Amino acid sequence: MLAKEHIDDLLQRNGNVLSTDGDKIGSIGQVYADDNNGQPTWVTAKTGLFGTSESFVPLEGARTEGDDILIPYTKDHVKDAPRVDADGHLEPAEEERLYAHYGLGGGSQTYADTTGGRDADYRDADYADTDRGTVGRDTSGPTTDDAMTRSEERLNVGTEREATGRVRLRKYVTTENVTQTVPVQREEVRLEREPITDANRGSAMSGPGISEEEHEVVLHEERPVVEKETVPVERVRLDKETVTDEVTVDEEVRKERIETDGDDGIRR
Repeated sequence: MLAKEHIDDLLQRNGNVLSTDGDKIGSIGQVYADDNNGQPTWVTAKTGLFGTSESFVPLEGARTEGDDILIPYTKDHVKDAPRVDADGHLEPAEEERLYAHYGLGGGSQTYADTTGGRDADYRDADYADTDRGTVGRDTSGPTTDDAMTRSEERLNVGTEREATGRVRLRKYVTTENVTQTVPVQREEVRLEREPITDANRGSAMSGPGISEEEHEVVLHEERPVVEKETVPVERVRLDKETVTDEVTVDEEVRKERIETDGDDGIRR
């Protein structure tokens, strides 16, 4: 059970009522104490749109965590609690219904608001900031203005240049056969005979009458001669050109949505 000094400190800090799993149920509203011993027994959590509803929560088993009160109940359990007017006093019949809802065995004591008027000031701070002209208050931080900012992620797609490959020019030597036909000439011996005539008789009779002689002729022929020369045939270089492709980008972006959470009578 929380002591009264703990509650007074939390009220000054404008703390919240949190569920067992850390969910915020609502801001701390009023604290009710036992009329007999003054021990804080109930706390109201302001729920609904701008805290227009207050749900009673027993302080039995509750503990403080920073500026907040952590209760051993879920958010839905608290929101389903019987509706009791937070009018500064808790009647025995109302108390019995609340005890039955939370599964606690309570007596028929009466409880009264122990905030000593602080709740009225606190409630004013919840609903309107007269200096700023705003309606409501930020439960997650200091009150700013009368609007909530909704943000979303936008997809900005650009390009970056990176190296994807390397190309080199390289030359090497191969060998192939070349067949070419070339005409060649050769000399052959041909025997010619001519009769003795008056025109050649002198030459025929210039030598001895009977003798042995030899006469030779040198024969010639052409043979293929091969030689090689290196000649330039072409020049090769590397060049680059730019081509354009279409690439589809598929990515998830986050968007904030804003909705209201309140009583059925609240316009949305």
